[in-house]
Amino acid sequence: MYNKILLPTDGSKNSERAIAHALTIAEFEDAEIVILNVVDSVYLTGLPEEDLITKSEMILEEESKKVTSRVESIIKEIEQEKGSEGKDIKISTKTIEGNAADVILKTSESEDIDLIVIASSGKHMLDRFLLGSVTEKTVRHTKVPILVIPNEE
Repeated sequence: MYNKILLPTDGSKNSERAIAHALTIAEFEDAEIVILNVVDSVYLTGLPEEDLITKSEMILEEESKKVTSRVESIIKEIEQEKGSEGKDIKISTKTIEGNAADVILKTSESEDIDLIVIASSGKHMLDRFLLGSVTEKTVRHTKVPILVIPNEE
């Protein structure tokens, strides 16, 4: 039923909670997990110097690599804890610049995603207050099933 699972992550604790859910489904369905981190550099457009913007983009890119690497290592830790019971899950990572909800939706189409597993809220509380949450926008516009992992609080 599910061949490819999209796991958007922003590195927050709540987005890490979604990992175990995606992994369990992937093991059961023998599905691939596509880890997605979106770099939203829209906040950099107000910065005055081109050099400062470039350096900031490089920092964001480096942070994104850390986030996706962290998710990969959490998946490996969970698999090791399961021992021989756990299956080797195919994992791929993507880092894309843009608006998070738009990138999630476009990626789900371009990657032929069958399921999105996403946290209900991440670390961008101001964005959620001002613009509506990434998760909410994704739920409203997705064409594929979505599993929303609620915040613990």
